[in-house]
Amino acid sequence: MTNNDLLIRLRYALDIKNNDMVEIFRLGGMDFSKEEILKILTKPKVNEDGEYDLTPSDDFIPCDYDMLEAFLNGFIIFKRGKQEQKPNQEKSTPPTTKRDTPNNLFIKRVKIALSLTTEDMLDIFSEAGLRVSKGELGAILRKADHRNYKECGDNFTRNFIKGLTYKYRGTPEQ
Repeated sequence: MTNNDLLIRLRYALDIKNNDMVEIFRLGGMDFSKEEILKILTKPKVNEDGEYDLTPSDDFIPCDYDMLEAFLNGFIIFKRGKQEQKPNQEKSTPPTTKRDTPNNLFIKRVKIALSLTTEDMLDIFSEAGLRVSKGELGAILRKADHRNYKECGDNFTRNFIKGLTYKYRGTPEQ
C-alpha cells in the first residue's frame, strides 16, 4: 500500500473535505493548493510488472514519508488543537536509529489524533473482522528501535482503516 493510498483511505473513512486536507497539511508544515491535494489523492498507475509507478506527472504527486508525517502531525493538531509547551518543559526528541514504517506511523498518529484508547483500537480491529491481542497492538505502537517493535503490514493497516470506516461512517448493509 502506498502513502497515497493511506491518505485516500483515511480521507474516505473519516469524510475529510478537500479544504480540510489543505488545512491539515498546512498545520503539519506543508503548503499545498487544493489542486495539488487532488493530485496527491490520486491512485498511482500500475506498470507492466504489477508495481506502482510513483513517478510525478501532471495529474499525480507521490506522497513521500515526510509528506505523510507532516499530514499526520497536522491531523493531530487539527483534531486536538495545538499543544502548548508547559513552563520548564524542554522539547527533547532523542535521536533514534530507526524510523517507523509508514504503516506504523499512520496507526500511531491516527490513534493520537482521534484520542483512541487501546480498547477502542481493539474494537476497531474487531469491527473489521480482525482479532488482535493487546500484545500485538502494543508491539506495533512501540518506538522503532525498541526490541519488541513489530512492523505493521498492509493487511493490518487496511483492516484498521476498514474498522475506522465502519465506526465513523456506519456499518454497510449486509
